[in-house]
Amino acid sequence: MAFLEKLVGKDEEINIEDFLNNLDADDEDPYENADAFVKPISLQTEEDRDMVVDEAKKGNIVLLNIGDLSKRNAIKLKDLVGGIKQNIDGIDGDMARISSDRILVTPSRVKIIKRRDAQ
Repeated sequence: MAFLEKLVGKDEEINIEDFLNNLDADDEDPYENADAFVKPISLQTEEDRDMVVDEAKKGNIVLLNIGDLSKRNAIKLKDLVGGIKQNIDGIDGDMARISSDRILVTPSRVKIIKRRDAQ
């Protein structure tokens, strides 16, 4: 009960914004025991393409933002995504477009179910 009183206070009103903003704040390192990460990356350049492939090789999942590039340069987008696809296929990873602005890239041994009837 003392923990709850410390959290909300006895006579103080709860500031819900502060509470929600600090919800994931821990004293411990939250990444200490993680086997893999989900990393957001925005695709703009060849360096970003290489970063996506490197993260997948490390076993991480990438949430790739292609929104800005798709509006500015469709040819460059096609080249960069094609390069990512070729490298991801080479490591037995997977890719799927999950929205108009996002592509999910997974490492080997993580596959994306792309059709509902495949479940």
